[in-house]
Amino acid sequence: MKIKEVISILEELSPLAYSEDFDNTGLLVGDPNAKLSGVLVTLDTLEAVVDEAIEKKCNLIVSFHPIIFSGLKKITGKTYVERVVLKAIKNDIAIYSNHTALDNAWQGVNAKICEKLNLHNRKVLIPQKGTIKKLITYAPTKDADKVRQAMFGAGAGSIGNYTNCSFNIAGEGSFKGNEDSNPTIGEKGQTHFEEEVQIGVTFAAHLENSILQALFSAHPYEEVAYEITTLNNANQQLGMGMIGELKEEMDDIEFLKSLKNTMQTDCVRHSKLLNKKIKRVAVLGGSGSFAIDAAKSAKADVFISADFKYHDFFKAENKILLADIGHYESEQFTKDLLHSFLKKKITNFAVLLSHINTNPISYL
Repeated sequence: MKIKEVISILEELSPLAYSEDFDNTGLLVGDPNAKLSGVLVTLDTLEAVVDEAIEKKCNLIVSFHPIIFSGLKKITGKTYVERVVLKAIKNDIAIYSNHTALDNAWQGVNAKICEKLNLHNRKVLIPQKGTIKKLITYAPTKDADKVRQAMFGAGAGSIGNYTNCSFNIAGEGSFKGNEDSNPTIGEKGQTHFEEEVQIGVTFAAHLENSILQALFSAHPYEEVAYEITTLNNANQQLGMGMIGELKEEMDDIEFLKSLKNTMQTDCVRHSKLLNKKIKRVAVLGGSGSFAIDAAKSAKADVFISADFKYHDFFKAENKILLADIGHYESEQFTKDLLHSFLKKKITNFAVLLSHINTNPISYL
């Protein structure tokens, strides 16, 4: 098995096409064609983690956070980032990160937090825009089903809990091939009319290439007519943060105590207690102050995230309880998610969970 095959598996869970523009995801260090010896899963890649990979004979580190975030002009070992990169290269260890791609995934970071808090009726808090596309094509009536099924097989036509979704209109198409054409129906140089079906399907943006390949392979025409547009529809299964509901409402102070215990944090910084019941809970792993207004608009009783600044707490405005549980603490179970996913997909190679605690913050 090669490293690039593991990457393909990871991108089933979190396609890199949905990473945020500011992020640096993907294979950061290493050769994708190198043979795999083992995988070590971590939240952060530190020198100690690279040492652990060496000891356990793993030549691929899957790290949620990217060790290289901004451009490196020098690699001299002066900073911890440079030292990690140098050590990884010297020991032929690849480093891969899926960061915000996993933040935005339906079964990603925030789904894991919801799972820990036993939230149900989950929805994406801030759906990602421009991620749903529509394809319209035209096929001879007798070939329409073959073309549809090929696109369905590549992932087209999936809407929420439904698959094989399409819209079809019967009509008549015309074409005339020039002297260089090789038509499968009709004669070159003559206008041909054919009973056709217009097929319309929607699809996730990252599937565009595979769906087009399926279309071209199944379609009988030498030249396939099609058009693709990007829709403004909100993607209900992709985006930042999630909101769900507790099975039973709780007092706010009772909820905060439970949250502290469940998320294994030494400190929960929170806004003013409103002395009201907690039922609707919004979550966002990592730095989430940008989503406070979204949580309020979604009528959440509490918003759980991290890295709130002093003035961010004023945004509660007596409408919502804000709870900052710490950056590491909000994402700590992400490596368990990745480890479990890979273990199910890869059974013939070691997929190990790093035992290094990479939290840079301590509490007195």
